[in-house]
Amino acid sequence: MFAPRSIPMLFRRVSIRKSSTHAPVVLRPYQERCLAACIDALSNGSSRIGVSLPTGSGKTTVFISLLSRITSPPENEEATRSLIVVNSIELARQSADQVRRLFPDWSVEIEQGAKHQASGSADVTVATYQTLSRAERLFKIDPRKLKAIIVDEAHHAAAPSYRTLLSRFHPDIRHPENLESFPQGSHKVPVIGFSATFGRHDGVALSSVFESIVYHQDFLEMIKEQWLCKVTFTSVKANLNLKDVTVNSRNGDFNPTSLSQVINTDTMNDVVVKAWIDRAGSTRKSTLVFCVDVAHVRALTQAFRSYGIDARFLYAETPAAQRKLLVDAFKAGEFPVLVNCAILTEGADIPNIDCVLVARPTRSRNIFAQMIGRGMRLSPQTHKEDCHIIDFVDTNSRVGGVVSIPTLFGLDPNEMALENMTTEDLERRAAEIDGLRGIEPPSLSSTPSVPYPASITYVEHDDPFSVSETSDKPNHINALSPYAWVSCGDNIYVLELLSRGFIRIDFDEEDNRFFARYTPANFDANPGRSPYLLSRQILTAESLSEAVRGCDTYAQRIFPNSGTTGLHRSAPWRKKPASDAQKNMIRKRWEKTLAHLGKDKGSDFIDSMNKGDAATIITRLRNGSQARYKKTIKLRQKLLAAAEKEERRRAREVVQVGPLAQDIFA
Repeated sequence: MFAPRSIPMLFRRVSIRKSSTHAPVVLRPYQERCLAACIDALSNGSSRIGVSLPTGSGKTTVFISLLSRITSPPENEEATRSLIVVNSIELARQSADQVRRLFPDWSVEIEQGAKHQASGSADVTVATYQTLSRAERLFKIDPRKLKAIIVDEAHHAAAPSYRTLLSRFHPDIRHPENLESFPQGSHKVPVIGFSATFGRHDGVALSSVFESIVYHQDFLEMIKEQWLCKVTFTSVKANLNLKDVTVNSRNGDFNPTSLSQVINTDTMNDVVVKAWIDRAGSTRKSTLVFCVDVAHVRALTQAFRSYGIDARFLYAETPAAQRKLLVDAFKAGEFPVLVNCAILTEGADIPNIDCVLVARPTRSRNIFAQMIGRGMRLSPQTHKEDCHIIDFVDTNSRVGGVVSIPTLFGLDPNEMALENMTTEDLERRAAEIDGLRGIEPPSLSSTPSVPYPASITYVEHDDPFSVSETSDKPNHINALSPYAWVSCGDNIYVLELLSRGFIRIDFDEEDNRFFARYTPANFDANPGRSPYLLSRQILTAESLSEAVRGCDTYAQRIFPNSGTTGLHRSAPWRKKPASDAQKNMIRKRWEKTLAHLGKDKGSDFIDSMNKGDAATIITRLRNGSQARYKKTIKLRQKLLAAAEKEERRRAREVVQVGPLAQDIFA
């Protein structure tokens, strides 16, 4: 185990890497700041740290340089080797090649599949986590000989497969099945994770592996600082309908099978190809297209070819050798369009990409950033000047949480069209809109808000036990009549006619009209029989105001010679104390619901009630308000729960330097 006072001796601080056959490579300022943050954290006793650097920032160069600055712990001078854990053979080859270029004196081996068998004794072993999941391959790597472990694409590191292998090298990383795998006599091997998207969309706590994020640089910030290439953005409005696409309950993103049914259609594929032809076909040499699933990859590739465009595709099942040939040909500019599904989201180093076509809607800022980040690498050797990002926004229904180019800048995709706009254009537009709204501009590192309710506001007439009426709207029932109409929710309005029965107004959604019925009292009713006769329709109207006026006139016919005085909201009888019969009825129903007041307060409320308030509540109860209210409460609670879940999901994708939260371990 490291002794804190001796740890600073473990590092050599160098700014330029030298070898006998290569010119020195100077690190960029942010890369030096990143290495300094890592060294400081390790020097202060941390041994499980994360680094967040965007695609194109030179993560591989940074973590290999970091390995050159870490030496053996004082208590174990034999710990001179390093392990780099990656998640694909492409990343394994890239990392190994970069080690050889930067430090040709180091020995490097790859541990992957049957073809690549490492001895475990090289200065640097690059291994895929899939291969290390086999015990016989993992045990080749002796923890006592390791000075550091690098985990590339470290947002995956909290997965059980990663924790299984990492628990062998660090006792604070628990085996997912709580098995003991850390060898006796070993030291804690520092575990340093690097990722462009250091946040897990599925909510599994990265704190199960890493203690803190020690450095973060957002890709939009790097574009502004010109460490990534210039970018122009175009958002194409498409007639999509994402409303019915199911969402994966675990990771919060769209279910690919469900999404494909909306995206992978002949019409939509034609829109995608035509958009590329119109916006990029004549100016872009190397376009990378992201699709939903394999069927979409094949269909969209065929759509490109139907227009005479040489498009080719790859996906997870494409053999590794064929995949390499295809990517190499694309790098060489032998064809203009490469269509893929998920396979090139991470780890693809293809600097010549000058156009990215996002034909796969997502609710994950991480995934969106990974997709568009594929085209942001600087590539002066291919005469690349900028990258054109084209995505497709839904004009049919705004679905909460969908990430698009406008939302990255806090803009509403439904309110503005994006055509060849730069980051400066979008920031300026966002600042203008925020200035008009009088609010501070959002951080580019944050995820914009989504259309979920932040709180519940109870409309009074939805509450069966409310006695107040909201009359701030011009067409509210109180502004339409002097009579004591009662709003019962769901466009239901009732006027009690004292001993003569009642009039009820309902809204017919199919006919888009209001209709009113009069239900007369049954004066001859025997005990146990209904106190009312059959109701009869008295009118229909196109507006509530017309319906109320007509019903008021009808009531006046029932009560001739100014007999409607008792129907007024200001009638004297309404101010008198409620009768025992009224209180008992309300109390009986109150005990089943208790509404939003406490039980004691509810009892006091009933005892102090007047006849008018009691009549209002009883009218609501008789006309189904209590059931509708319960349904409304349930719906709003569901929306609030969804909003809170969405907020937690978005928070997981916001990277901040500092300790990782400990409360979302799964």
